[in-house]
Amino acid sequence: MQGACRPMVADSTENYLGFETDLQDLELGYLLQRADRRLEVHAIFISNDMRLNSWFDPSWRKRMLLTLKSNKYKTNMVHMLLGISLQVCLTKNSTLEPALTLYINPFGGSHSESWYIPVNEIGFPDWKATKLDLPFECYNWTLTLGNKWKTFFETIHIYLRSRIKTQDGANDSVYYEPAEMTDPAQSLGYMKINSIQVFGYSMHFDPEAIRDLILQLDYPYTQGSQDTAILQLLEIRDRVNRLSPPGQQKMDLFACLLRHRLKLTPSEVVRIFASLQAFTARLPNSVDYETTKLCS
Repeated sequence: MQGACRPMVADSTENYLGFETDLQDLELGYLLQRADRRLEVHAIFISNDMRLNSWFDPSWRKRMLLTLKSNKYKTNMVHMLLGISLQVCLTKNSTLEPALTLYINPFGGSHSESWYIPVNEIGFPDWKATKLDLPFECYNWTLTLGNKWKTFFETIHIYLRSRIKTQDGANDSVYYEPAEMTDPAQSLGYMKINSIQVFGYSMHFDPEAIRDLILQLDYPYTQGSQDTAILQLLEIRDRVNRLSPPGQQKMDLFACLLRHRLKLTPSEVVRIFASLQAFTARLPNSVDYETTKLCS
């Protein structure tokens, strides 16, 4: 109607970055429960502390990581994490079990640009151990995120410590270190990780199309195309940050996407954020949100 004000709504962002899967919660839960290989994302295993399918002394913390190297192999994809499962074996009569800590790096970068998975905290899922019918004491240790807790990932940092088994299950804080091993009744034994499976899916990502949006912040194609580009970037930012980890404040995953998948400099990211902030400040009833910085 002539003279009427209509709110500006961004066009679909699917051409720039995919977000959704066709799988519903029940179907997804069923496939994850079965460890269906159709949900498996193949990642590269790296560790200086141990090798897969080889016995090792679990005395000290072991560090390993799983990475996708998307900038080298999958430049047109971003990846969503739905769960992870490790098949861990111990020699018979061992009194230890694995205690796993995970950090997630959403789009690449250094370890300091990863966030800690708060397992069994603030409603977050816990590890589930399933006994396997194998010659040794072998279990599948599985953490299922599902649709509720899914998140972007490029690299998963895994820290493995050993935890003394207790009869009452209250073993969250009873960790083993060699200096503490004074009870001859305790049997350390050996441990090995047969395999690690990462469950999730990959989504369409067009870095050149997003760079084209960013270019229009300074060099708009036509009158009004700058506002359209900003609306698109705001929509991408909000949808990316919506998948940030649980906490009082959202984490700025969008800045990580710009830094590590579009390879922008810190000053370029600051300039983009300033343009977005200036635009939202002009909108009526606009309320922007604070984020926790993750990437430099």
